[in-house]
Amino acid sequence: MEYVVREEWTKHYADGKGFRQLGDRERALLAEHTPVPDGGGRALDVGCGTGGLSLYLASLGYEVDAVDFADSALDHARQDDPDAARVRWICMDIERDDPVDLCEDGYDLIVLRLVVPFFTDRTRILHGLGQRLRPGGALVVITPTAEATPEERRGIALDDDEITLIAGSWKTYEREDADGLAFLILREP
Repeated sequence: MEYVVREEWTKHYADGKGFRQLGDRERALLAEHTPVPDGGGRALDVGCGTGGLSLYLASLGYEVDAVDFADSALDHARQDDPDAARVRWICMDIERDDPVDLCEDGYDLIVLRLVVPFFTDRTRILHGLGQRLRPGGALVVITPTAEATPEERRGIALDDDEITLIAGSWKTYEREDADGLAFLILREP
């Protein structure tokens, strides 16, 4: 797979392009499987793009750290919604940059939506993020699947073997369908 560089993503968002909008099924699954803990919770949205998921998590009651490496995506996200007061926008490359800006106290929820196929070292990234989960927390991966993706676009998807590999290092694993996307709920790394 050819990995896209930061400059290409920055141009993508600067040109007004986006990604697949957060669907109703994804919203329902997030609300069902990852409700905000009593007393509030903190979420991390990795690869947040223009912030649709981050804003949704904020509307549920999470305090959200929204991370993307394309500053143009974050510029767009900052302008979109009053719930943004519950969102802290962070420009960083989750694979390469120092995670010093991430919450030291950890997260109740970490979501990686439409980004995992682009990582060069998925195992390392997911393991590192798993170490940032608070007790009882969940890491959610939302991704296209190879079997539901046209052949010319399969580089943006995971096949069943890759999904099994991701899930294999977690004690608890659930898989749901979200309108053609695999919705993975991982707990206890």
